Amino acid sequence: MQSAISSRVFIAPGNGGTGGLAKNIRIPADDVVNLVKFAKHEKIGLVILGPESAVAAGVGDAMRAEGIPTFGPDRAAGRIESSKAFAKDLMRRAGIPTADFGVFSEAPAAQKWADERDGRVVVKADGLALGKGVLVCRDREQARKAIDAMLVEHSFGRAGHTIVVEELLEGRELSLMAISDGKRALALAPARDFKRAGEGDSGPLTGGMGAYSPPPDATPELVEEALRIAIEPAIKRLAGDGFEYRGVLYAGLMLTEQGVRVLEFNARFGDPEAQCVLPRLATDPVRVMLEAAKGDLGSIERLEWTDRAAVAVVVASRGYPDSYETGFAIDGLSHIPPGVLVFHAGTRYVAGRGLVTSGGRVLTLAAVAGSVGEARDAVLAAIGRVRFPGAFHRPDIAQEAVRA
Repeated sequence: MQSAISSRVFIAPGNGGTGGLAKNIRIPADDVVNLVKFAKHEKIGLVILGPESAVAAGVGDAMRAEGIPTFGPDRAAGRIESSKAFAKDLMRRAGIPTADFGVFSEAPAAQKWADERDGRVVVKADGLALGKGVLVCRDREQARKAIDAMLVEHSFGRAGHTIVVEELLEGRELSLMAISDGKRALALAPARDFKRAGEGDSGPLTGGMGAYSPPPDATPELVEEALRIAIEPAIKRLAGDGFEYRGVLYAGLMLTEQGVRVLEFNARFGDPEAQCVLPRLATDPVRVMLEAAKGDLGSIERLEWTDRAAVAVVVASRGYPDSYETGFAIDGLSHIPPGVLVFHAGTRYVAGRGLVTSGGRVLTLAAVAGSVGEARDAVLAAIGRVRFPGAFHRPDIAQEAVRA
């Protein structure tokens, strides 16, 4: 996917793969002062906030203060992701359907709330925990251990000093992202991601092990409903509170027997969902993001999409999302077939060794094809060529769509 209006691309700080597409800049994503200084020096025409750390640090605030168009919310609006308690309160005030919940800083009160629901709850760290601060509980003992881990043992650090405990919802998950200029929102194509580490949705929750788009049950009518009852009210409520939301708003949804419910909001592109959604976008993405950053999507009536499907599968380090080793050489990338996209996450380039692992989620491979099954086959065949000690992936990503 290329943009007709971008001529230079810089990525801060970048990784082992981005250096081949753009120029890596050795500035951390949350280093506000130096990022602004660099953007002014290079006369950057559009800043796109990638990780949640950049939003939470206030990079958007500082860039806009200097007159630099920025795609990504200010820190205050970004609390819709950086604080689970803020997000749930906003949902309640905006009338957005979500799970019943309580906010706690003391373990006994949280445990009492969970016990009243037989322990069938989800315990969430209020702050950012790199996708690991969500514990799903199905009985009172699991709930007690989860609450104690956050409020007594402080296993999640400052992120877990306050927690949200909410009722456990059952159903099918769906991811929907939308681009907003602060007033209007344009929905991206829906996706379904897989957060458990193991095949068959077993193992611990992760930041995501793969995704596909479009899910067969995500009808245009369902997408319109989700936009109307979840994303648009959130943007309107934020605006009413004085926070203009310019960027992408990600809604994690649960399709329950009672209807659509919002599980969470993210203030950025979700991965791996974006890695299978954006390759299907026919409209120039940079143009859309620039118009949103300027606060006016009026010139864009709708987004155009290919009628093809996409599948993305993560290759991770053994032990992820818990402890894992890094520094292993990555082989096989030069043999990836044409048409398969390789997104780098936990990689870095080492002189004399080449690419080595540097994180839990190392790579995501994605393919676009005429059907989900064809895209899935292409990705899994390509993953077979990627090698490093301890590499693993979920072989069942998108299998449900193929069966359907």
